[in-house]
Amino acid sequence: MNGFLLPLALAAAMVLPAVANAADARPAPQIVVTGEGEATVAPDIAILSLSVMREAKTARAALDANNDAMAAVISAMKAAGIEDRDLQTAGIQISPRYNYNSKPDGGQEAELVAYQVTNALSVRIRDIDKTGELLDKAVTLGVNEGGGIVFTNANPAAVVTEARKKAVADAIAKAKTLAEAAGSSVGKVLEISEQSAPPMPIRMAAKSFDAVPQAGAAPVQAGENAYRVQVNVTFELK
Repeated sequence: MNGFLLPLALAAAMVLPAVANAADARPAPQIVVTGEGEATVAPDIAILSLSVMREAKTARAALDANNDAMAAVISAMKAAGIEDRDLQTAGIQISPRYNYNSKPDGGQEAELVAYQVTNALSVRIRDIDKTGELLDKAVTLGVNEGGGIVFTNANPAAVVTEARKKAVADAIAKAKTLAEAAGSSVGKVLEISEQSAPPMPIRMAAKSFDAVPQAGAAPVQAGENAYRVQVNVTFELK
């Protein structure tokens, strides 16, 4: 082999393995699917929102009246077995209330009428059968705003695990259907990621307290909570 052909032969010997390795390095065909799973469970905690609003000519008088009413509500909650850790002040608001009177020039003049003080309390009820009874008692003691209820779960780990399993099973089933339709088959899992949706607790909107029965507990239904999980799974396609 002359001196001109020898370098070409060496270059070809080096390029051919590189081309073969590049072909081997090409990613295998893949399929990406999204699986969804849902599991439900009865709630075991009710979160009750209660507010006391009092109005008076001065902010001091309104606050004092509010303090007395809310103290009675908190005392009643504790007497019913609600622990300190399950009572949380959600906010206290002090605001003036005005009447707006028309002026001869067409404008309006603000007249201070009173001060309003609102104290909001969040009550976590671990025995949800007591929810209606406690709501009724709170209204009797002076709660006149709020009343919203959220039913949730103290430890939803088991039901979320069930939802995860259902989501992965759903992803596998979808991948097999798509692969078979394309004349292929599903191989090993290459990647998996989870997108957990927040639980869907049952919410009961606040209603007028005039509708709360004067005797007996307010009727309350807890229903079920739904926990949803979504997974994205990448499979090898054979």
